[in-house]
Amino acid sequence: MYNNDSRPGWLNDVIVAGAGAGVVTTFALARGQNPWVALAITAFAATAAIVINRNL
Repeated sequence: MYNNDSRPGWLNDVIVAGAGAGVVTTFALARGQNPWVALAITAFAATAAIVINRNL
């Protein structure tokens, strides 16, 4: 009757991980880092967070 899977979905993981990584990217850009490097770091951090969250 009820869905017993209480884990949030992929979309929620992407939003939370992207927002968290985006905060750090914003700080890095404000300090003068190359935007492409900052975006690459954001993508890696968000992907790692999603993979780790899904496997725990």
